[in-house]
Amino acid sequence: MAKKTGKKKKPSKRGRRWSQRVTEESAALMLEPGVFTKNNPRAIALSLKRSADVSRQRKSEPYRSAMSMLTFYINRSGKGLSAARKKVLERAKDELRALYGKD
Repeated sequence: MAKKTGKKKKPSKRGRRWSQRVTEESAALMLEPGVFTKNNPRAIALSLKRSADVSRQRKSEPYRSAMSMLTFYINRSGKGLSAARKKVLERAKDELRALYGKD
């Protein structure tokens, strides 16, 4: 039996950016290019709403799919997200709730 050294394997280049691939190539939502780089929270929310409403491959209701994608992006961006950018994205959540009538 081989002894474990405790070293972790370095992920392959393909596996390092899995969250970026999910954001760009999600089968559930066909996102507008650059949707998360917009500076207007309402524009972000409207774009996510359009994508979620049109999608036929999502597993839940449009509101949940749109909110999940936005939350996923915020969470996976982590420390790389500036405070100003995070504030815009958090406001987009509020806009999304308003668009779907959820409070």
